[in-house]
Amino acid sequence: MADLKVAVIGCGGHAQSHFRMIADEPRLHLAGLAELDDERRQKNQAQWQPDEAFADYRQMLDACRPDVVHVITMPGHLLPIVSDCLERGLHTSVEKAPGMNAVETAQMAQAAGHSRGKAMVSFNRRYFPQILAVRQRVQANGGAVHCAATYNKPPTLLGPHAPDPLICDAIHHVDLLRWLAASGPEQAAVATQVHGLVQDGPRDGCHRHNAVVRFDTGTFATMMSHYGVGARVQRAEVHGEDLSVYLDMTQGPQVEGYEKGEALALCDEEIEAVGGAGFNEVVHFTDCILNDRTPWSTLDDAVHTMQLCEAIRSGHQGAL
Repeated sequence: MADLKVAVIGCGGHAQSHFRMIADEPRLHLAGLAELDDERRQKNQAQWQPDEAFADYRQMLDACRPDVVHVITMPGHLLPIVSDCLERGLHTSVEKAPGMNAVETAQMAQAAGHSRGKAMVSFNRRYFPQILAVRQRVQANGGAVHCAATYNKPPTLLGPHAPDPLICDAIHHVDLLRWLAASGPEQAAVATQVHGLVQDGPRDGCHRHNAVVRFDTGTFATMMSHYGVGARVQRAEVHGEDLSVYLDMTQGPQVEGYEKGEALALCDEEIEAVGGAGFNEVVHFTDCILNDRTPWSTLDDAVHTMQLCEAIRSGHQGAL
């Protein structure tokens, strides 16, 4: 028998990666899924084989009595569902963006503070083994002096239940900057200054954001996110003393690095040291639940990422 029963609320595109990670984690058993759309519910029930499937998530929680819930809806629907799960004392994984704005994230964080269950946000870049190994190498070398992220896509139309795409989508790389700029293994850096420029394009869904950020660790960062450009391109880089690493996540993490002018590559030992090639957010959350540890991407921590996204989007100039 698996250690924990898990349920999934919402079966859209983002849910598919969660289903795969759950299926690959032997300590989890998929007890139920909930999805309002009949066709989507039936398709995912046939593919992922939960014990039961429901249209109403409340009925699922009552019937399946899961230990863990993954809430994978659009941001505009998250707050009441996440709050309900936490009030029931369930361990709750929250899809990004954690709400429509930082205020909603803070409300979820408050609910988590009163819950018996743990909560984490699906900032999945934090849990890529390659990124963890790069981050460990940079921190062992004295920490990051500069990091940068690029997050580009064609035009995006996310609908009324999603905030600006910087908050709903490119938040992945805003959060990644916080993670790369950190000075400790389980913390993310906090922005202290932001200088943002915003210039949206003439077509709907063509949002452009550029920002320079200073973090409390002393690290500088730049963020560029442009919608309505040629293709989906997702890259990042981090620099330390005599060390530079470039990450291309467009097709999956590709790492190019240099130390004192010489090319470097991540070795198998470095990947194993951060959990191995199969490590991901679900493995981490399961570890935290079974060993009573605090997840790296808590709702309290996510408030800082949301506030940074809002500052960049608003063209904030100066201290935060």
